[in-house]
Amino acid sequence: MRAVTWQGREKVLVEDVPDPRIEEPTDAIVRVTSTAICGSDLHLYSVLGMYLDPGDVLGHETMGVVEEVGPGAGRLKVGDRVVVPFGIACGTCWMCTHGLQSQCETTQVRSQDKGAALFGYTKLYGQIPGGQAQYLRVPQAQYGPVVVPTDGPDEQYLYLSDVLPTAWQAVEYAAVPPGGTVAVVGLGPIGQMATRVARHRGAGKVIGLDLVPERLEMARRHGVEVVDVSVVEDITGTVLEFTGGRGADGVIDAVGMEAHGSPGAALAQRAAGVLPDAVAGAINEKVGVDRLAALLTAFSLVRRGGTVSISGVYGGAKDPLPMMDLFDRQVTVRMGQANVRRWIGDLLPLVSGDTDPLGVLDLRTHRLALEDAPRGYDLFQKKRDGCIKVVLDPQVARPVREHGDLR
Repeated sequence: MRAVTWQGREKVLVEDVPDPRIEEPTDAIVRVTSTAICGSDLHLYSVLGMYLDPGDVLGHETMGVVEEVGPGAGRLKVGDRVVVPFGIACGTCWMCTHGLQSQCETTQVRSQDKGAALFGYTKLYGQIPGGQAQYLRVPQAQYGPVVVPTDGPDEQYLYLSDVLPTAWQAVEYAAVPPGGTVAVVGLGPIGQMATRVARHRGAGKVIGLDLVPERLEMARRHGVEVVDVSVVEDITGTVLEFTGGRGADGVIDAVGMEAHGSPGAALAQRAAGVLPDAVAGAINEKVGVDRLAALLTAFSLVRRGGTVSISGVYGGAKDPLPMMDLFDRQVTVRMGQANVRRWIGDLLPLVSGDTDPLGVLDLRTHRLALEDAPRGYDLFQKKRDGCIKVVLDPQVARPVREHGDLR
């Protein structure tokens, strides 16, 4: 089959790899009909290469049709249309039954002292082949795959794999009271959906911060009060004006480790990227730092006694944080990988009808053939051509429509 493979820093290729097969009774094989490029895939593309091997298959936002099931795959059957959560969980361990599927005790990568295994996401998380491919082996298929209706375009359901549950959890963790104010730092795909989820869940004021015109415009048309951080000199003061001088009740950092405005950390990340993997990994795990501009901005925007929710991925071991300020202002900080299955009951009804209250059909800007994935990664990373979200189609052989009709 054809699949997107990591080959080195900022280099991916589409190449032939072995077809997946049933390896465990609880496995299923899914024919992939749509798979997206995630912002955290860009971290692999640019920063976290020390945890990848050339040829690793990328991708963790996937949906398709079940082609084969193992004898232990429960009620899942051939022909089901499914969305595959990015985290692999069993559904029966203590963590899963307590809504912490991202910490599943069955799939925890204990050799790396990490949580549940993830599709297409490095040695740290199990090195499980990802979904940017024509077919995907899905472990723990008795629990993970979400069966969705057979009608409607793929992109009506695709974001249940990651974007929607990550955004929903980000808003939940931000603890915004009814009618309260939430600020979202970063208006990429997660930030866009977090603003919409917050409005849907009753936030009185939603503020979005970014510097990319197309992202700001997309958020604006969904009722968000936007702040262009490329032209506003006093970002904190601007948000204080929006909130009567108090600050936001909750702030969501939807950016993560590669934030703009952190030149020193960016240089350190680039330097680590040219070192041998073993050396770079050891440095990152002992003294590595992230680009913290977005997170520090989030801390500055939250009111005293408020909550900062972190959905952007961080990987540094020695990130300096303003602990005195956070302690004095009694700020709560919550974070972590999304517990996808925990939120599916809330989200599936919102995407299954005709009303589209979260605007899932207004997120993707580019739909490309799988074969054109290298260009998709470049467009997404560099934010060219108005790119906000790229969806790949593994079932066509040549580049297809970009801004055209949905499937």
